[in-house]
Amino acid sequence: MINPKHIEELIKLINSSPYYQLLSMVMQDIGIGYSTIHLDLATKHLSPYQAIQGGVYSSLIDAAAYWAVYSELDPESGLITMDVTVHNLASIKSGKMTVKGKRIKVGRTICLAEATIETQEGRILAQGSSKLLVTQGLQTIEQLASLSNTTLPPKFIPGP
Repeated sequence: MINPKHIEELIKLINSSPYYQLLSMVMQDIGIGYSTIHLDLATKHLSPYQAIQGGVYSSLIDAAAYWAVYSELDPESGLITMDVTVHNLASIKSGKMTVKGKRIKVGRTICLAEATIETQEGRILAQGSSKLLVTQGLQTIEQLASLSNTTLPPKFIPGP
């Protein structure tokens, strides 16, 4: 069973990371097989044409897919993105976006997840998927916490 205290502290750690702060991405929730990220579109996210830069969609899909599989891996495992496929379906110039990551398959060495980006009104802006490599002892959550000079509560708690 996933430890809610672990997830709570993990979300704080993720949201304090430089890249999340650079893009103003906010991790809202992580659970078994899913993740949710929010982003309020700002001027820094716009291309010279004053519409969202496509790379923002890529970053959001990559992040949501990554965290959608996290909860099902053992604590000594890490993840490395192997590829990200992004389908830009609509542009946006302002507003709030929600990104929902969903696990498709968690394997011993390869994971597959997808993510959808929507406006507050439910309009789909982009959809994509990510293939992730499961590593042992590389890019683990413990290493992430150590880089931030912190520790996290145990990932799992014993079930009844």
